[in-house]
Amino acid sequence: MSSDITQRVLDGDRRALTRVITWVENDYPEARDAMRQLFPRGGKAHIVGITGPTGSGKSTLVGALAREYRKMGRSIGIIAVDPTSPFSHGALLGDRIRMQDLTSDPEVFIRSMATRGALGGIAAATNDIVAVLDASGKDMVLVETVGAGQDEVEIADTAHTSVVISIPGAGDDMQAIKAGILEIADILVVNKADLPAAESVFKQLHIFMDLARHEGWEVPIIKTVAQKGDGIPQLLEAIDGHRAYLQISGRLEDMRRKRARRQLLAAAQSELLSKLLASAESNGRLDKLIDAVADRELDPHTAAEHLIANG
Repeated sequence: MSSDITQRVLDGDRRALTRVITWVENDYPEARDAMRQLFPRGGKAHIVGITGPTGSGKSTLVGALAREYRKMGRSIGIIAVDPTSPFSHGALLGDRIRMQDLTSDPEVFIRSMATRGALGGIAAATNDIVAVLDASGKDMVLVETVGAGQDEVEIADTAHTSVVISIPGAGDDMQAIKAGILEIADILVVNKADLPAAESVFKQLHIFMDLARHEGWEVPIIKTVAQKGDGIPQLLEAIDGHRAYLQISGRLEDMRRKRARRQLLAAAQSELLSKLLASAESNGRLDKLIDAVADRELDPHTAAEHLIANG
């Protein structure tokens, strides 16, 4: 069954793609076999991460990018990571209203995901779903993060090109955006650039980037008005320029190896924890250790050592 459906994914079947992504997102047993078959067939798509604070226009920008890419004949996969509903545990903005016009295009696949408590702005299954979209033949995979704060930097471990959006009128602009998130930027975007304070943000970003790290790539700062499509062709040009830089400089291969290491260790950590918990729950040791910590008979670190030692 899984061989048949994975072949349909490779052939571009949208229903099969939806089903496999659901398997992966919910960690169903079928997902392992599907990933085993699909992962070797990927590695061709360029992955672009879009992040920035809430209200910066990420969804609008992603939609504008996708439309421009479609004009160029490129197929698109979009992963939109949204906050999790505390009741349904689903994505709160799952309807992706700003991208509704793209849903009828057979060369655009949009998937909303809930964080389900994962930190860093993306969901735990994001990397695997990127791999599925890649294997399905998408030229570009756009990953939009939740965008709730400054610490959402995990997108840099997923994307080849990280686009960080800032907007005018966000209070003390540089203090609001410089900690953590700016350092991951391969491209900076000042969205809503038709607002009066946009020029001030643009200049502040230039000052910050003059002080930032230089690794052979000069981070471009692009003004956009995503709602009108202004600046989107320039943004696409910058993304393609960064892709070319990664290939010519050899950084793309280095990035792939580092990403492979992170994915391997994350998967190993998840597997080990799952097996450890299954064993500890089956014989009641986990509950006893929880009680010991709750009653302050053991500190959490010592309890964890006991859990691992007897695993």
